[in-house]
Amino acid sequence: MIIETHSRLHLTLIDLNGSRGRMDGGVGITIKDPQLVIKAQMIDQGIQVNFEDSKNLDSKLMEEYTQKIIKAASNTIQYFNLDGGFVFTVLKTYPAHSGLGSGTQISLATAKLITELHQLELETNKMGQVVGRGGTSGIGVGAFSHGGFIVDGGHKIKEKTGFLPSSASNASPPPLIARYDFPQDWKLVLAIPDTKEWVSGSKEVNIFQNYCPIPLREVETLSHIILMKMMPAVLEHDLDDFGEAINAIQNIGFKKIERKLQPNLISEIIESMLEAGAAGAGMSSFGPTTYAITDNNPGEIIKVIEDATEDMNCHIVVTQPQNTGSRMV
Repeated sequence: MIIETHSRLHLTLIDLNGSRGRMDGGVGITIKDPQLVIKAQMIDQGIQVNFEDSKNLDSKLMEEYTQKIIKAASNTIQYFNLDGGFVFTVLKTYPAHSGLGSGTQISLATAKLITELHQLELETNKMGQVVGRGGTSGIGVGAFSHGGFIVDGGHKIKEKTGFLPSSASNASPPPLIARYDFPQDWKLVLAIPDTKEWVSGSKEVNIFQNYCPIPLREVETLSHIILMKMMPAVLEHDLDDFGEAINAIQNIGFKKIERKLQPNLISEIIESMLEAGAAGAGMSSFGPTTYAITDNNPGEIIKVIEDATEDMNCHIVVTQPQNTGSRMV
């Protein structure tokens, strides 16, 4: 049995102030590429993880994937009290800790394969809770289930002990408050620099604890931009307004903090994208992935990315929105 799932751009967290009784909330776009594809088979016992292209994959990446698959599989097996084991073969990968949400997709894909093989039912939000994902942002879980442009409503304050990333939170995935098809004629150009400076684990936890709460006034401004500019722009297919909204949120709230903690190269790439004609450009999650949105030939945007990253490896992807969730192949 094989599952195919897709990456996502996390545009911004919404409310890391919490004084109105809720916290977190997020906005994101599901994208067609990069993809994650995993195959699973049942075996008598144990959990095995293989990689079809192991000779060409970084050992650290394979270790990250292996750990996440084993954890998600173990949690799912324990939840259902299952007998036997599984062998997972990773057919397609994309970089971990790159701002594209690989951790959530790996974990949910693993659990989904197990439930399908055993003909079990498990609602996706509950699946996210079982495998320990979606405790802060619901964008990855929403992308897995539905695809498209997603806004989640965050968590009640009483459901969380403080400002924490999803990897350190045991809260249930939040409710989706909006989900729209994203315009298919809008192209997304990704720049994924090959950097070893991952923001994860204790480092990510420390950032949340050191910089939160975000001032309420910034949360209110951000919410206004999302509700009265970004969301209508998606529904009306207004690329100019959507681009303006993307550009505005780069310097507000927690996204401003995420950008501040990145090397200057990230801002240089984003500014170059805008100068090359992108309607909007920003950084996904904690980066290092940056993205540009356009409805024109992306050739000039690709060229400026190549110029800005000529001294390092940078994977460039031209992709489209993905308006459906994961699928069993």
